[in-house]
Amino acid sequence: MPWRTKLAALSLAFLGLALPAQAQTATLEQVRQRGSLQCGVSTGLYGFSFQQDGKWAGFDVDFCRALAAAVLGSPDRVNFVPLSAAERFDALKSGRIDILSRNSTWTLQREAELGLLFAAVLFHDGQSFMVHRSQNITSALELVGKKVCVQAGTTSQNTARDFFAANAMSVEIKVYPDAPATLAGFAKSECEAMTTDNSGLFAERLKLEKPGDAVILPDIISKEPLGPVTRADDLRWHNIVKWVAFALINAEELGISSRTLGDAMKSSKPDVMRLLGVEGGLGKMLGLSDDWARRAIEAVGSYAEFYERNVGTGSKLGIPRGLNQLWSEGGILYAPPVR
Repeated sequence: MPWRTKLAALSLAFLGLALPAQAQTATLEQVRQRGSLQCGVSTGLYGFSFQQDGKWAGFDVDFCRALAAAVLGSPDRVNFVPLSAAERFDALKSGRIDILSRNSTWTLQREAELGLLFAAVLFHDGQSFMVHRSQNITSALELVGKKVCVQAGTTSQNTARDFFAANAMSVEIKVYPDAPATLAGFAKSECEAMTTDNSGLFAERLKLEKPGDAVILPDIISKEPLGPVTRADDLRWHNIVKWVAFALINAEELGISSRTLGDAMKSSKPDVMRLLGVEGGLGKMLGLSDDWARRAIEAVGSYAEFYERNVGTGSKLGIPRGLNQLWSEGGILYAPPVR
């Protein structure tokens, strides 16, 4: 490294600032040399990342396929690495994976303390509770004196404590090492309630012997913005991940789907032409080919398509779009323009 670069690096490190993109870990080059993307996912959460007939599927899985298509030209060039909540961030920091796409909540601590960057919010969630129908509980405020199952190493653990403390409620929180153990504890009635992200409860309920015997309460006690995560030492790679996410959202807003790509390629609308790489040359700014967004959309569809297919009305989960509806349709889903 030339002495001027060394001096600049030392100065930036002293000031607590990030190095320029060219001096950072070249994740994009590593992915291309390897010929595949290392994507960290959950160990099994229906609708988000799970194995079906020997193949990975789900909302978080589809995003990695879209990223692989944008970067490597094929949605199949992905290796999925199942990770528990306790090991997910260390796996990313150590370089074992290139991206974490695993129902993880964006918080200040995780960025500032762990040296990570959340690229975008792909699922606006909130923590809630699941109870046994036989308990006849209709509100989280009725859990006084009850036992609540929660998974260790998640934001749910502290959020639950904060909620009960704020409402002066005496509740016993039973902590389990992982998601399967937490659900098993609930299934065995070791606790009257189980708490995690609302979407996670929809998925976990399907694993119960009798899903209809469990009820998800309407109370939402937190903000849980979920999205893909990268290391903070490679802003170039972070920007690629971020803009692939934004491209899928913009595709829905512009009325582009995997089924209408052919017609969209003939569009004379400037926003459509830029997104699909017909004009603008924007891909080169990211270090990608100009058709990067088109390849991502072709691989998994627009945001609406992969949402509905995996967790929405077209899936067993049937989670309403709610906050995850476009900003123009009453939700808060919003992406900066590709221009």
